[in-house]
Amino acid sequence: MRVLVQKFGGTSVSSAERRAQVAAKISEAVREGYSPVVVVSAIGRSGDPYATDTFINMVKGIAVESPKREMDLLMSCGEIISGVVLTSTLKDLGLDAVLLTGGQAGIITNNCFGDARIIRVEPKNILNHLEAGRIVVVAGFQGVTEDGQITTLGRGGSDTTAAALGVALDAEDIDIYTDVEGIMTADPRIVEDARILDVVTYNEICHLAHQGAKVIHPRAVEIAMQRNIPIRIKCTFSDAPGTLVTCLQPDMGVGTDITGDRTTTGIAYTPNVTQIQVPTVDIPDQLQANKQIFKGMALADISVDFISVQPEGVLFTVPDDLAEKAVKILENLGFNPSSVPGCAKVSVVGAGIAGVPGVMADLVHALSDAGVRILQSADSHTTIWVLVNKEDMILAVQALHKKFLLGT
Repeated sequence: MRVLVQKFGGTSVSSAERRAQVAAKISEAVREGYSPVVVVSAIGRSGDPYATDTFINMVKGIAVESPKREMDLLMSCGEIISGVVLTSTLKDLGLDAVLLTGGQAGIITNNCFGDARIIRVEPKNILNHLEAGRIVVVAGFQGVTEDGQITTLGRGGSDTTAAALGVALDAEDIDIYTDVEGIMTADPRIVEDARILDVVTYNEICHLAHQGAKVIHPRAVEIAMQRNIPIRIKCTFSDAPGTLVTCLQPDMGVGTDITGDRTTTGIAYTPNVTQIQVPTVDIPDQLQANKQIFKGMALADISVDFISVQPEGVLFTVPDDLAEKAVKILENLGFNPSSVPGCAKVSVVGAGIAGVPGVMADLVHALSDAGVRILQSADSHTTIWVLVNKEDMILAVQALHKKFLLGT
């Protein structure tokens, strides 16, 4: 049995016309000899009647903070509604289809309501339906705990559902259908010559997704990577081939080639962050001070990023809306923090960065020529990050995209 997992986002199922296009993609897979497992997101986006954010906002008007368990019950409804509508569409076309909730599909999670992690997948129910010749539609974004409590998987959870099912069913491919034709070298809204990437590695797309690219959730990529299940990012509304996500280095030749020609893959960005600066140079026990700083943030459930620990002090970033809270906590701990609000993190991502001299020089050159001041920088084997003022973010992305010849 050749299993193909197809995931369709909320915009793909938001109207009868679009659902017909989805049904055509599923029918094509059947004709090609696949047994499709179709994962669906809630219909539409915030403001649409059955979107997840719409359900959340309904309750916000009643209570400032609702119990997370009950909120998961509510938030799981959007995907179930979407699944019923799509299953009915398929049946109307003469296709034998069945809808399963996340729990019925065998997705077992921990009990972290609102952002649950998948513990395992028990695919027996899905396999029974596939062997009977049915198309299996699965409500994404949800699972159940060991004792049967409904959970949701956090933002991007339907991508995670698709990846987990792909691994559990040993699928040939995982196709993620969206309203764009693939992963691009930069946000096309701010870079005119941004282009679609034919192939990227798992590591590259994970870093692009973590740094702001929103085409696929990084957790989904990390799951698929465990079994080297290829992912294809495609558009529901066209026949474009999309972007292949695989373990292979892009541009890898057959035979003698051992490295790809492409140093950088894309430019991503994360706006609306604040840099926090905590001087520790005059504190006698700096090691203890560092422990207090990060323990204070952790106890307040503040996720810190872009961390730099130096003899002079500690630097890190937090979302703008948490900056005031972070500063107050640090002051209560006896520190004298300062903050730089309204920043943005710009990232240069590429599997070919590691060990290549001159990449940082090119980055600094491009930003300097563009008049963009670097507030902080860091790097890994696949990514170089720079912190800039938010007002310089678009200029920085455009300058780096041009410098690294990503539009050609």
